[in-house]
Amino acid sequence: MDKQMFKRIAVLTSMTLIIAFCSGLAVYRASGCTRLMDDAAVAAGRLSFINGSADIAPTEAETEAKKAQRPLADGDKEPTRITQKTENTTHSGDGYPVVETMVNNGNMTYDNISIRNTTGYELDPEALLSAALPFDVEDSRSVQVLVYHTHSCESYLEDDSGVYYDDFYPRSTDPEKGVMAVGEALVSALKERGIGAVHDTTLHDYPSYEGSYARSWETISEYKEKYPTIKVTIDLHRDAMTSQDGVKYKPTFEHEGSKAAQIMIMSGYDTEGGFDFWDENLIFAMQLQKRCEDMFSGMTRPLNFGEFTYNMNFNNGSLLIEVGTDGNTVEEASRSGGYLGEALADLLTDSYS
Repeated sequence: MDKQMFKRIAVLTSMTLIIAFCSGLAVYRASGCTRLMDDAAVAAGRLSFINGSADIAPTEAETEAKKAQRPLADGDKEPTRITQKTENTTHSGDGYPVVETMVNNGNMTYDNISIRNTTGYELDPEALLSAALPFDVEDSRSVQVLVYHTHSCESYLEDDSGVYYDDFYPRSTDPEKGVMAVGEALVSALKERGIGAVHDTTLHDYPSYEGSYARSWETISEYKEKYPTIKVTIDLHRDAMTSQDGVKYKPTFEHEGSKAAQIMIMSGYDTEGGFDFWDENLIFAMQLQKRCEDMFSGMTRPLNFGEFTYNMNFNNGSLLIEVGTDGNTVEEASRSGGYLGEALADLLTDSYS
């Protein structure tokens, strides 16, 4: 074999090895993206489960998807299918039941409130409820409350028919179909009671779900710079409770003959540093939970106290609140938004009266 032929064979062999390596890498990256897409679906509430007793602790994937300090990666991109239905639209596919339930089974109770404590920290509800709020509220019309939505496209059913169909997809950019309508009801109730409040309607999760928490952090930082008097930031969400056989559960209660969605207040716990005032947030969360139940009995699911942060490490008045699930109607959720505003205003005005 002459030298020229030897060189040609060597070059061809090298190219074959490089192509094989790149192909393997592409397959690896593709499979990784598929897995992350599944994680994102769970984090978005598109995949969920109920454990048989309407006991709604977050799934493992949901907990991991929101466990970072200033928040995590959000998995991969949320599928871009953000749709909305219009009135009189013909539904397609099979119908599945929507079951009403009242969720009140935490792992500890105090007086008329229920708590789900998934940490190793021993709570003292009496001390938390008797403590002063960790922030000073001003008796003025200055903006003191910011309501925003990290997952702005989370939406609800339009009709209380007891059925949802295959074509139902609980995400929409229409502000009247989802959590933004609930936020508007909350802010309106605060303003009516003399509490200065502002509602942000930025779409943090559309067109990309990835990075939604980082984007909402930037938003609340900008509001704080514009309104230095902000003491309370509430990230308003919609939850999801769906069994493996397709049944959706809607947590509801009634007040004065009207049906409304139950809410779940979340308060984070930190053992690794970076969220040093979590105990102050917990005081606020506990007292808001109690005020809601005192004013609107049955309104709250167990307060969810766990090892997560979300954007609650922004200040000592930051909470994440889930209003209903994708089985509730927007009317039920918005009614609860108004009730939440009444309870929050009552709590805040008490602190300076």
